[in-house]
Amino acid sequence: MKKTFVVCAMAALMMFIGVGVASASDYVGSEQCASCHEEQFNYWQASGHPYKIRKASKVRYSGIPLPSGYVWSDISYVIGGANKKARFIGLDGYIITAAKDGSELKTQYNMQDGSWSFYHKGEKKPYKCGPCHMTNYKKGGNQDGMPGMIGTWSESGIGCEECHGPGEDHIAAPSKATIKIDSSSDACAKCHQRGGTGPMPPAKGGFIKHHEQINELRVGSHKDLSCMECHNPHQRAILAEGNCAKCHEDEAAKYAKSIHGKTNIDCIECHMPRASKSAIKTGLFAGDVRTHIFKINPKADGKLIYTKEIDGKKKMFAAGAVSLDYVCLNCHQSRDMKWAAKKAKKIH
Repeated sequence: MKKTFVVCAMAALMMFIGVGVASASDYVGSEQCASCHEEQFNYWQASGHPYKIRKASKVRYSGIPLPSGYVWSDISYVIGGANKKARFIGLDGYIITAAKDGSELKTQYNMQDGSWSFYHKGEKKPYKCGPCHMTNYKKGGNQDGMPGMIGTWSESGIGCEECHGPGEDHIAAPSKATIKIDSSSDACAKCHQRGGTGPMPPAKGGFIKHHEQINELRVGSHKDLSCMECHNPHQRAILAEGNCAKCHEDEAAKYAKSIHGKTNIDCIECHMPRASKSAIKTGLFAGDVRTHIFKINPKADGKLIYTKEIDGKKKMFAAGAVSLDYVCLNCHQSRDMKWAAKKAKKIH
């Protein structure tokens, strides 16, 4: 009797373990989310997240041009292509950095002005942008068996499951308990950073480097502000709520009566100037990405970029306040820092 009981108990345990393994949630792809979450899915499709890397078959009819001498049958994947720039990956998985014959060629397409730039000119450049350009990144192996592709992933681009976790269990039992919902800034910081998530935004060539929003946020005056305070994570960043007045009511009221306020110049034009650069410069002191530092240094000798020696090497970083050249002189190009400092004292 006891022996029969033990055998049955062991069998039941094995079945339980087996069921546990079989029911481990798996990645199903963003398309599976659309039927129940249509609005969020459509917002996501229009955002930059799915554009981080896409198969050439999805991009070839979008109107994005190719580097000179290349045709679509030479391309396996496209990096980017949402609104800033596009780079191209060959059939071996390496990023294209030269002409087919190895000669010099500009291979980065800049979408804002239609120009081309060099990208790691002539280097043999593997694609190793995990885990921030794809969903469910694994370090081992090579995607599609291409040697230049470092790592593997379930879905190209940042899909729903990269933030919410694998969706198989959620489809079987749609409840909040079967999917991850993380509204903290740390969830965004995983990718929107450069060199870690600390308060030292790296800089180069007179601008803050791109995709370092959490570094900027944490070095500035809004270090405790949640990303979700302004952004709907499913939507394009440009659709962020202009809700500065919610916290800065007095300043907003004063500003509305100023010459800038009366001409409908938003707070972000000064407090979030384009001090960061992803693809191109758009002005003498303007890149193509808005900074998230917010605070302004009103001094005539203020500097946004500074140099610090780390491990014997000089590196450039952004300070915790934006200097007036980035704030004022892109519009007031005939003026100088002394003039800007005098005017900035009464800007509100």
